[in-house]
Amino acid sequence: MSTPPAARLPVESVDLRLVPSALAAWFGALVAVLASRAVVLAVGGTAVLGAGGLVVAALRGRGARPEGRGARPDGRAAAWGADRHLATAFLAIGVLLTVLVGGSVLGHGRSSGLLAEAVSEGATATVRGVVVGQPVEVDARWSSDQPHVRMVVEVRCVEARGRRGPAHATVEVLAPGAAASVGAVVEVTGRLRPADGAADRAAGALDAVRPVSVVAAPTGLTGWHATVTAGAGKVASRIGGDAGALLLGVAIGDTSRVDAGLAAAMRTAGLTHLTAVSGAHFAIVGSVVAAAAGACRLPRAGRAAAVLVAGALLFWLVGAQPSVLRAAVMGLIGVAGLLAGRPARAPAALSAAIVVLLVGDPWLATEVGFVLSVLATASIVLLGRAWVERWSARLGPGLAGALAVPLAAQLACGPVLLAIRPDVSSYAVLANLAVAPAVGPATVLGVLTAAVAPVWPSGALVMGHLAGAACWWIAVVARTVAAAPGADTAWAPGFVGILALAGAGVATTALLLRTGPPA
Repeated sequence: MSTPPAARLPVESVDLRLVPSALAAWFGALVAVLASRAVVLAVGGTAVLGAGGLVVAALRGRGARPEGRGARPDGRAAAWGADRHLATAFLAIGVLLTVLVGGSVLGHGRSSGLLAEAVSEGATATVRGVVVGQPVEVDARWSSDQPHVRMVVEVRCVEARGRRGPAHATVEVLAPGAAASVGAVVEVTGRLRPADGAADRAAGALDAVRPVSVVAAPTGLTGWHATVTAGAGKVASRIGGDAGALLLGVAIGDTSRVDAGLAAAMRTAGLTHLTAVSGAHFAIVGSVVAAAAGACRLPRAGRAAAVLVAGALLFWLVGAQPSVLRAAVMGLIGVAGLLAGRPARAPAALSAAIVVLLVGDPWLATEVGFVLSVLATASIVLLGRAWVERWSARLGPGLAGALAVPLAAQLACGPVLLAIRPDVSSYAVLANLAVAPAVGPATVLGVLTAAVAPVWPSGALVMGHLAGAACWWIAVVARTVAAAPGADTAWAPGFVGILALAGAGVATTALLLRTGPPA
């Protein structure tokens, strides 16, 4: 029996022209967020000098370029190649300067003014602003018996030391009592202190002694989001059990009803991404919608439009937060790469997305979630596409995609995840394959449940039970896998362990590209 040809990535035709710009944006964001002003100025000055050197080199090259009838074709091609390299370098320097300037302006806005002074002095202050991000309940029994909640407030006004003034920065608030809805205008009093990490996007933290006071309820899209979440929560409560706990988590990333045991089982089984609004979450939703559109024989443009509409709906339901925007962009790029069938263009699209996101929010460069999104997206559009083409003849396109997407993401993200937890999920790929048939129905029906719950509770309950059945299966797989022997395998910690796991991932990738899955 002859060995089938190995799947190949068209390395020579992969568009890498924007990769230097993405790396420059990442470096510039790290410098702007973490370094001192002197270092920022030094890096910016060096970049300006480098840009000037490139201009001089371009002018000299143009003057020495052979022209006319005697010009050799190979000389003209070499000059064209040199121009492309100069343009790539010049673009990277321009991106670096843009991120440095933008990050410095944003950093100055949060490090100056009355709010910054109150944070540095550890003063007691009253802040008023809008709740952004989903509030999280925390265990604060060391300070009192009252439950506490952590939320992020976009501060608009601050009063401290007998002074009152405007502010334009975020503050992490830890307060007793119930949480306020996203989009609500709140007022809270407490002691300010610096944020826990130097790379934290928040200008500071506020420890409140009294519950937050809601000044105004959410309005507009945020108000609609709060109404949808409340209505869907009622449906999930009526379903109950693991199915009700996972319903909103799989649909819109709300894990407030997931107990500690189920959360641990999901983590051990490598299924946590199903309840987190990550790039993989949007990619899964987009893949399901694309498959449905393909079954309806829609053209490629129609499938792309359906994916964009589904992504926009999910983004609308989850809420406009920085992490959700990052996830939406990365996930939709991954699906677009699979739909277009041109993985060679994926690095250019991914690099452009990285630049845009870091220009708008340089603090993303310090977040592990951003690193994981980039790695997962790149692996899905490059490795995932190659594996789907390779395995479709044996497994069919649907099953091949269901296996290729989580496997590619797992291999790419494994070394980074190892830096967080020194163990690996032994059965993560098998668990993802087992739940793959349930993820689509759970997500689509869960999203529909959340969307119609405020206006049609009875219909939402019916759809919620159907979605809950799929969520029940996901919970069964998670608990079964977590209880299996060797489900959570310890791995060598530190750099050696990360390097070993990365090497194992590269070897596995090369083997699968060459031989494919078992028949």
